[in-house]
Amino acid sequence: MFQVRFGPQVCGDLDAGGQREWLLADGCGGYAMGTVSGLRTRRYHGLLVVAGDPPAQRRVALAALDPVLTLPGGGQVRLGCHEWASGAIAPAGHTLLSEFDLTDGLPRWRWRVGDVVYQRELANIPGRPYLAVVDRLLAGGPVAVAVQALGTWRDAHGERSADGPPPVMTATADGVVVEESYRLAGPGWRPTGVWWRDVHHREEAARGLAATEDLWFAGEFQAELTPGADLEIVAWAGDLAADLPPAADAVAAARRRHQQLAVGQDTLTAALRPAADTFVVTTPSGPDVIAGYPWFGAWSRDTMISYEGLFLATGRTDLGRELLTTYAATLSEGMLANTADTGSLTYNTADATLWFLHAVARHVAVTGDTDLAASLLPQLRAVVEAHQTGTRYGIRVDPADGLLTQGADGEALTWMDARIDGVPVTPRVGKAVELNALWVNAIGSLAALASAAGAGEEADSWHRLRQQTVAAFQRSFPTPTGDLADVAGEPARCRPNQLLAYSLPYAPLTPEPAQLQRVAARLLTPIGLRSLAPDEPGYLGRHRGGPAERDRAYHQGTVWPWLLGPYADAAARAGLSTEDLLAGFVAHLGEYGLGSVSETADGDPPHAGTGCPFQAWSVAEVLRLAHGRERPGGPRGS
Repeated sequence: MFQVRFGPQVCGDLDAGGQREWLLADGCGGYAMGTVSGLRTRRYHGLLVVAGDPPAQRRVALAALDPVLTLPGGGQVRLGCHEWASGAIAPAGHTLLSEFDLTDGLPRWRWRVGDVVYQRELANIPGRPYLAVVDRLLAGGPVAVAVQALGTWRDAHGERSADGPPPVMTATADGVVVEESYRLAGPGWRPTGVWWRDVHHREEAARGLAATEDLWFAGEFQAELTPGADLEIVAWAGDLAADLPPAADAVAAARRRHQQLAVGQDTLTAALRPAADTFVVTTPSGPDVIAGYPWFGAWSRDTMISYEGLFLATGRTDLGRELLTTYAATLSEGMLANTADTGSLTYNTADATLWFLHAVARHVAVTGDTDLAASLLPQLRAVVEAHQTGTRYGIRVDPADGLLTQGADGEALTWMDARIDGVPVTPRVGKAVELNALWVNAIGSLAALASAAGAGEEADSWHRLRQQTVAAFQRSFPTPTGDLADVAGEPARCRPNQLLAYSLPYAPLTPEPAQLQRVAARLLTPIGLRSLAPDEPGYLGRHRGGPAERDRAYHQGTVWPWLLGPYADAAARAGLSTEDLLAGFVAHLGEYGLGSVSETADGDPPHAGTGCPFQAWSVAEVLRLAHGRERPGGPRGS
């Protein structure tokens, strides 16, 4: 069983406790999220954050529920924690925390005030925007408790100020409905209705973004507690008249569900299977994958890279099949859309569709689902043909050599897609190495799917095309330095993209041990691979600062945990040991996004986590490797 536990030394330190975050995902794309210390350091933090359609269009609803205790002697103690634009921390309830733990995936806090010990547990219900809060007096007392509800109703990427109209509140028998959008229910509700101005979010300030908002003090729930007694509060959106379970029942059910998910032969596997569950969501159009919390929605590249780890390694093959079929129905001009996060489909990706072919082929190889191979074969054949004739953004096969080229003004079409003021940081226009490794793999995948569907003659023709493309690849990318050119015809730079030429099931090259060892010496860290070697021009070892600073470093040295997957596959093929590759991740589970794997980390030691604290392809690739370690056949064993 994986458990995280911190005492007052971490909980009471806003730098230590405020940088460790917990997450409860609701299975719809919404979540509850915050820090060990209880301080809201991001504008994205809240106890009820509701997904939209698409899921990335989230709204923050309930920001905080602050307990205020009135002790037997009449003294009043506030257990909440807020930072203000003035720099003040008030109240400072984090200084009274004796313990935080994440057990069975559920966050729990304990405060001690003399002989009074007060506890809070949170849980949610998969498949609906619902939060359960169970507060309990463990010792001391009796105490009078008032739990102050601080809310808003705003875009998760923005702020709301007291300059506008106040939230509309509608009284109910057991609480309140706010903005006709979410409901709070619990004992002894007393409405208030005042603004708390100038709440500060230190992480947003560090990221160079707007960092101040105003919160609406809607009112408070009240109860008298003796030792062992509970105060239960629920909050939910959607069907506001729904008959929902009591908070304590929801906590017990969530604990049981987590225990069912957390199976595995080692701590890492047992921890990452529930972590994987947080990214698999149900949307109005079917199952999908949230790329990362708290700010991403669904991105097709992330979804397809994550597919094996999230669906095959966890036994979600039926749900995965539905996802693949749903995505296939959205193909346009031989391409998957990149994302719909902005509210409309964008197709500016050169690799997501190739990863889609890879995901389908892996699904069929692992499950033996020849019916899926047969049903999707016409669409996948059309994908390859569209690339051969040319599609959007200059994505086309060069008839001179059969390799895939791409590029359009102002676009960054590979996974290295950061832009500053519309200008790509790493343009990579032309024949990028991993795109052509994926292209070779896509043709091989199509051959395998045609064979599985009983189309042997077609499979043979794809095999022949793959052999021709492999020969062109082998002429175009190797360089005298031992590294593969990152873009054909350009000087070699030590980047991890070349690993896909060795790692994919139908990769164009066989890795040499000495070559991979050279790459590892320059790129490999305890939690992933750098995106550029430190001795290369332009290397940036810290992924920090404002948007432009972070985007400039994003693919210029920043560590990416998901890249450990391609490296491990290539190393296994080269006969190198992969035994200790995952050792650093058990500790990482308690360092940033608790129980999960971050999107990125600094390229320079100590490789502190950056980006999204909870990232799908990071979790998926580490889980895929851990799952493969538990089963015969290596990382891609079925």
